[in-house]
This record gives sequence, C-alpha cells and structure tokens, in this order.
Amino acid sequence: MDIRCRKTNCEFNDRYTCKAKRIEVSDKAVCKKFVKGNKTVDRTKNMFDEPPKYAPQRDSKTIGIECCAHCLFNVDRDCKANGITLNDLKSKPCCITFLRK
Repeated sequence: MDIRCRKTNCEFNDRYTCKAKRIEVSDKAVCKKFVKGNKTVDRTKNMFDEPPKYAPQRDSKTIGIECCAHCLFNVDRDCKANGITLNDLKSKPCCITFLRK
C-alpha cells in the first residue's frame, strides 16, 4: 500500500510519505493524527526547477489505518484500499482516496 501525504507541514510527513505508526481517518475522511510541525515548506519556490523528492513508500503491514468514514474501502474500521493519499487543501488533511459506500 502506498501512503502519500501532501500535508507538508505535518510532523509525521517525510518527503510526502506518512511516518506515523497509525493513521486514523475520521467519519468526515479527515486525518485525526495530523500534528502541525515546525516545517515551513514553500513548494512554489522551486516548482519548475526540480521534481519533488519522495521518501520510500511504506507497506500497509507496517502501519495501521483505522477508518471511521462511510467509505467503500472501510471494512470493520480497517482500510482495505491499495493506497491512500491525504491532501493539503484545508486546514486538516483529507483522505482523497475516500469513495462513499
């Protein structure tokens, strides 16, 4: 499972890969583990100069994903998606892999 997070100012974000031991997705498909870190990332500064650097992907066996959303991939509060991506569009990261049941 590929776990990508675009919330670059999160304490658990390492080059767009979540390093939290567990991820908890709320009933509104929002990551409840988000902790604002000290990082300030200006993605527009070098946007066209070089591609972003990604950390190696994590396997789903090394991270637990608890999901409370009414989602197609939610099976007894366990995420069964092949991968998830959390966006950076609001104040808290939302799961954009979410598909309503």
